[in-house]
Formats: sequence, C-alpha cells, structure tokens
Amino acid sequence: MRKLLPAVPLGLAAALTLTGCGAEVASDNKTAKSQAVTVTNCGKKVTYDTRPERVVTNDVGITELMFALRLENRMAGYVMPADKGSLEGLPYKDAYKEVKWLSKDRVTKEVALAAHADLVFAGWNYGFNENALTPDELHASGIDTYLLTESCRNARTSTSRGIMPPLDALYTDLENLGRIFGVEDRARKLIKQYKARVADVRAKAKGAKRPSVFLYDSGQDQPFTSGRYAAPEQIISEAGGVNLLHDLKDSWTTIGWETVVKRNPDVVVINDYGSTSAEQKKKFLLSYPPLRNVSAIKHKRIYTLDYADLVESPRNPSAIERLGAYLRSGAEAS
Repeated sequence: MRKLLPAVPLGLAAALTLTGCGAEVASDNKTAKSQAVTVTNCGKKVTYDTRPERVVTNDVGITELMFALRLENRMAGYVMPADKGSLEGLPYKDAYKEVKWLSKDRVTKEVALAAHADLVFAGWNYGFNENALTPDELHASGIDTYLLTESCRNARTSTSRGIMPPLDALYTDLENLGRIFGVEDRARKLIKQYKARVADVRAKAKGAKRPSVFLYDSGQDQPFTSGRYAAPEQIISEAGGVNLLHDLKDSWTTIGWETVVKRNPDVVVINDYGSTSAEQKKKFLLSYPPLRNVSAIKHKRIYTLDYADLVESPRNPSAIERLGAYLRSGAEAS
C-alpha cells in the first residue's frame, strides 16, 4: 500500500535514488517483492510496501517507459487511445504484443479493478483528471499510483504542470521505476545511453545558429503547444533550436496565434497524432492567412515528429537526433 511521507528536496531525493543497492533483482525474488521502497514522486516521498506485479499504464510514453526497462512481466495491461497510431513497426512492438491492450479510451477505476491492478502509472492530463479519475480514488480502492514527472503540478498555479526540465523528468522516472521494481542497473544503463546520445547531438549543434521553433500540436482558433516543462522544450533545445514558448512556465497549454506571429518562428514542428493528420495540419498552417508572413511558413520549414516522440518517453533521444539533423540540414521538409 502506498504511503505519503513529508516532502524532501528533489535534489536530495535524486541523490538517494542514485545510491540504491545497484544489483538487478529478478521478478521472482520473494524477498525483493516484500521489500519496501521509498521514492520522491512529484515532490512527495512515497513508500511502496511491495514491488508491483500488476501495473496498468496510461498512454504511449508511460507504457514505453515500462517496456524500456523490460518490465512487461510486471504489467496487467495498458490503456491507449486509438488516435496514437498503429503499434506496428514501433520500437517496442513485441512488448505491445505481449501486454494486453485494456482500453482505447482512458484509464478508469473500473478498468484498473477489472485488471486486478496493484499500481496505476499515469499522470495529470495523462489519465488523471479531477473530473474523471484521481489518484486518491484509486488509493481508496487499495491501488497504488505513480505520477509521470512531466505532469507534476507546479506551484505557480493549481493547473500548470512541470517541476523540472523535461529530460530530468525522464531520468527521474527511470531512476524511480528502477528502484520500485528492483532494476536499478537497467535504469542507470538506459540513462547513461540516453545522455550520451543527447550529448552527441549537442556537440554537433555547437556554434551553429539556433533557429526558433514553434511546436504545433493542434487547434485552429487557438494553437495548443508546449512550454518549458513539456518534452518538446529540450527536444528542441538539445537539437540546436530554441523553443518559441521557452518562457511559458507550463507543459502543454493553449496560446493565441498573435503570439506566434509576433515571435516569428524559423521552424514549425508538427505533433503527429489525432483525427487530424500531420499533412492536414501542415496544409492548415500553410493556408492560414495570419501566418503568411511568418518565416517558417514562408520558407516551408515544417517538420513532423510523432506524438510518442514529443511526450516524456524513451523515444525522446531519438527525436532529438532526428530534429537535430533537420535543423542542421537547412533543407525544407518534404
């Protein structure tokens, strides 16, 4: 059962997670199962009395964090809307075949109970919502939760999200999951690999002009985009660009088109998901009169990344590599 303890500084919590036992623990180790583990999740110390065995995840990025740590055998299933695209050809297609797709809607208490879940891994607006399902509702039913760090609510308002740089959020969740499931070595190796890949792209971009980049998720009346606490912030910056909304202290949110026009981005990155295709989004941007004098639109500097690239997920380093190559090339998107 999950226990909340007084909050500790995030830096101290990160240090604690890095000083774990270090040995990889097999899933059938009964001693490991009964060992209580305490991590810091969204600024709160949380204790898990046992290692979870029937995890339900919500959405693609969260699900693939489990897959990246090879924790398919600890999962009861995943929830993922159908608009996240086909699972064929994805980096974890074999894991997707092994784990049950529980729902194409959203995670609910009923879904979790039917799956006999002992932990639900989701986040604010990644499954959890005050008007739908909250962690407290699951705790009341005896189900533990873990919150995606990208989604943590910050102190500025009750709704804005994000408490640390996005890649730090990715590494924090890998560290925490490594401790919770007793696979610290796997987590450390992944983090080391990811950091090396990102550093390589950063080195290639050193000294080059840094274009401003607008992340276009969706919306015609008002664009839905990302601030400094969502994954695109560092995907863009580490690739060699500057997020147009770097000063926005939130993760995913809506702004006005006038802001985009005034700031005049050099490049637009389209988030490919949903019922509107990337090509349809591109056509809208190119034909929308208020944007006609924006540099990225005039020069057709528009690049597409997948939804799973642009939320906190194991695909973030690859997204940085691909976007970095595009920004360095100076070539128009096809």
